[in-house]
Amino acid sequence: MTAPCYVAAFDPSDMAPGATIELAGQEGHHAATVRRTRVGERIDLVNGSGGRLRCEVGQLGKGILNLRVLTVVQETAPSPNIVLVQALAKGGRDEQAVETSTEFGASRIIPWQSARSIANWRGKEEKGRKKWQDCATAAAKQSRRAWIPEVEAPVSSAELACALEAQISAGAVALICHEEATSSLPEIATEAGERYIAVVGPEGGISPDELELFTRVGAKTCLLSAHVLRSATAGPYAIATIMASYASRPVD
Repeated sequence: MTAPCYVAAFDPSDMAPGATIELAGQEGHHAATVRRTRVGERIDLVNGSGGRLRCEVGQLGKGILNLRVLTVVQETAPSPNIVLVQALAKGGRDEQAVETSTEFGASRIIPWQSARSIANWRGKEEKGRKKWQDCATAAAKQSRRAWIPEVEAPVSSAELACALEAQISAGAVALICHEEATSSLPEIATEAGERYIAVVGPEGGISPDELELFTRVGAKTCLLSAHVLRSATAGPYAIATIMASYASRPVD
């Protein structure tokens, strides 16, 4: 069984096997009090940017663990790089999408206040963003990821179109998941590059005006499945499909 994972601030270049590091605060409380970690157990610390310390618990205090570093690792960034643009959705389905997409390997997550989103963050954008970030962090820890996807500030449809245009110009492939698309996601992903943006709409779907706005700047529509997927599952499904298509490419 893999070691449990906790988030801590550290620079891998400043650490070496045999060094000691203290895990305190909320993470220390969770490890010491909630999980009842014992002396001699192995745990991993990650910094969210690829740094990982494989550690052994040396001493325990009240909500504090003193750890001995066994191994220092700097993991490479996930490849392919996949950004999920997730429309706000009701009933916690957007948070479910954030959690599962993180487990599947999303590199970054952008909340989208789409025209048909029933959920609304107006006036509480930072609260909503932080809630999503907490979901992503928890999912990354659960899946033992050293890279934690950043949840960015929410965007409007107009702001999203500008962001898509800039990323497409820089070489990314922007994919609009849409039930009326004629090209399947595997067809597009197999031929595409290293960077993707998957755009998932809310319960009511992406409006015609939004679809026209996004395709005008170079985004491609793609069909995920023969069936209509929920907001909670479309994003993770897209990420898993891109990952599988990427892995199946012939090696030069």
